[in-house]
Order: sequence, then C-alpha cells, then structure tokens
Amino acid sequence: MTPSAADSPADLIISACTVLVHDDQERIGFTRDAAIVVRDGVVEAVTTTAEATDLPAAERIHAPGQVALPGLINCHTHAPMVALRGLAEDLPTEEWFNDVVWPVESNLTAKDVELGARLACAEMIRAGVTCFADHYFAMDAVAQVVADCGLRALLGEAFFSSQGPEGRERSLEFALRHRGAADGRITTALAPHAPYTVDDTDLAATARLAGEHGLPVHLHAAENRDQTDTSLARHGVTPIEVLERTGILDTDVLLAHGTGIADRDLPLLQRAGGRTAVASAPRGYLKFAWPDTTPVRALRDIGVDVGLATDGAASNNNLDVWESMALTSLVQKSAEGDPRWLTSRQALHHATLQSARAVGLGDSAGSIAPGRRADIVLVDLTGPHTQPVHDLAATLVHSARSADVRTTIVDGRILMRDRELVTIDVPAAVRELEERLPALVDRGHGRRIQQYDT
Repeated sequence: MTPSAADSPADLIISACTVLVHDDQERIGFTRDAAIVVRDGVVEAVTTTAEATDLPAAERIHAPGQVALPGLINCHTHAPMVALRGLAEDLPTEEWFNDVVWPVESNLTAKDVELGARLACAEMIRAGVTCFADHYFAMDAVAQVVADCGLRALLGEAFFSSQGPEGRERSLEFALRHRGAADGRITTALAPHAPYTVDDTDLAATARLAGEHGLPVHLHAAENRDQTDTSLARHGVTPIEVLERTGILDTDVLLAHGTGIADRDLPLLQRAGGRTAVASAPRGYLKFAWPDTTPVRALRDIGVDVGLATDGAASNNNLDVWESMALTSLVQKSAEGDPRWLTSRQALHHATLQSARAVGLGDSAGSIAPGRRADIVLVDLTGPHTQPVHDLAATLVHSARSADVRTTIVDGRILMRDRELVTIDVPAAVRELEERLPALVDRGHGRRIQQYDT
C-alpha cells in the first residue's frame, strides 16, 4: 500500500536508492529507484521515488548510487573486549585464554566494560550493524550504552559454575530486569558460558529457568574440534549431546561457533524442541588455526539458521560483520570444495533474515518490508572498487566494505549520517579508556577468572 500525500507527514523518507528485498520464498532481489517510507520506527511502505516525491515527511534522505539493506546483525560478540584488541596475538586457544585474556578479565570493572562497549557500539554503527548479541560481564553497563546510543541488542550476563549459584542467579536477574528496555530495543537471554565451564546441574537449571520465564539461552558450544574430542574422551558425549540431555536444546538457543559440531549431533539439532541457531565468526577460526569451520551447509540442510558474527575484538580484532559475510562465503566454498556454494545471495540471506531469526527477531527485523522495524543501512557503491556493477549481490558481498556504509538507522532514528556518528563521542571514550588501560591489562597478580582445559 502506498501512502497518500493527504496522510500526516512520515518521519523519514529515503528515496532514489536501490532496496534489497525478499520475495515470499525469501529469495534476495533488488528494487531500483525506490523509496522507503518510515513512520513510528516502522517501514510503512517500499514504493517508487516518483510516488514518494509529493509525500510529506519530517526528514528526507536522497540516496542515488546507494543500496538500502536491512541493518546487519552481529549474532555473537563480547563488545567490551575491544579494550583488549591486539593484546593476545598469535597464540593457541589455551594460551590465549589462560595466559592473557582470563587474567586480564579478572581486573574488569563496570567502567571498563562501559567504555569498551561504547567504542564497540561506535565501531558497529560505522560498519552498518544495527543489532548485536552480547555475552559478557557487568552487563548493566552494556545495557546503558545500548539505551544511550540507539542500537538494538540481545544481551546476556555470562556465568561459570565456578561462581556458584550466584552466577546463574545474576544472569536471570539481569535478563528479567532489562527485558524490553530501551523502548523495546533490548531483548535478553540467559548466558551460561559453555558446557566445559558450566556443569550439567547449572545447565539443567538454566533450561528450567528459560522455560519458566520465556527467555532464550545464548552460549558457546562445540566451539572447536578439540572441545568435542575432549568431551567425548572424558564424558562419552559431545558438547551438543550435553545440551540435549540437560534440556538446553528444548529452549530457544543461540549456539556460538559450532565448528566442532559432529555428524552425530545433527539429528539432535534437527529435532530440538526450541528454536536453534548457530552464530558463525570465521575470521577468528582462521586466526586460531582451527581445522574446521561452522558446518553451514549441513545445518542449512536440517533447517538450523546460521547467523553471522564477529566474536570479540580480542580474538577477531574487529567487529566488522561485512567482513564476516565475505569470509563466510569464501571459507564455505573452500570447506565444501564447491565454488557454487555459498553464493552471494545465500551470504546475504545469512546476513539478513537468518541473522534476525538467530537473535529472536525473525518477525520484526532482517528485511525491509511494511511492518518491519526500520533498521536500515545505506551503502554507497559509487567508489572505484565497486564499479562497474555486473552482479549487485556479488558487489555487495565481495567488493563493498564496511567503510562504504554512509548512513545507519535504527527504529527510524539516524545514528550515523554521511559517516558522522550522531549518538557517541568516540574521542572522549578513547581518552578515558586509555587512562584506565595500565590497571586493566596488569597480569602480575596471578589471578584468572577461569581455567581453559579442553
């Protein structure tokens, strides 16, 4: 339905752009010389530029040469870990955790978390991310940053069994306290760390709490092959089988990484009682030299959505989901030995609708269509590295860069316009964080928050 000029003014009209759309079979397409009409934070219509010319609007963006995409979703990260970017380089996983990251994280204060989250949100807004799923500590601080900067987020307070029942209780209290906050932009999850740091009793209790309170669960699982092999050797079951026997797979669950998912796990994931999704962050797997990657094709075949992610910047060095999209396509081609898989359009599907479903927003985000939240990014394709355009999907996935994002919009509110951030003062956050870094990175105390032993 096209709004008429007699209607009250729209909040925002974006015109003269090309819009990425999905048909009723979820196939990717593009509508050229289009206009997007936004009212009350929702897409009211996708129409033509000509039809939108005379419509009244409080604000207009004329965007020739730009493509409007659903905002990207970072389906698994630890946003405050940007404060540790570059601190633990060129290390195997065990040394990365035990010698650097977990000792440093024993120093974390809520202020460190707040400043790291502020920088992370600025980085994501500039890279066209409109929503992120965060799994970390002192998450009240992250929730406040999300409320202030205008992003959308699925947030969970992480816990280990070594913290005792208090860790699980804090995770629940956080989830209930912040669910629906920031004008509904914040959703929450229970966040056990992983099957190798959270015991069966705590996992089963988490599953019960998730069912009682209608909360999803977000955790690491079968991150790599070593974790799966160690679990089999010690307990006779895979990490995914642990989740099945403790009831976690009967909840709506978001599994981080899953490069160690075994063939025997696939039937369990297929018949899981809740919505099951996997977040894939391929750059980190390459950096850690893990032998496998997320089995996207096998998961697709059993109906499990795979969303795109970056993990934290301490391992990935950036929060660039644009890069994750390109790497997912390339790594999957290599892993499958098939250049016909994963196509650019398939990669865009993972970046849009599948990522939205992974974080529980499948009915409200992930596409630009009437009734969907107005989470939109405008990408400039006039640069020399994106010209000429023979295949627009391929140009977006393999030629465009996060720096080509010109404008980022969440709930109809502009968070970045022409590469200028509107809601975050980056220099102030950098100055304050730099003052705190010596105390944050000190490892002379000999403590660590946990022991990695898989």
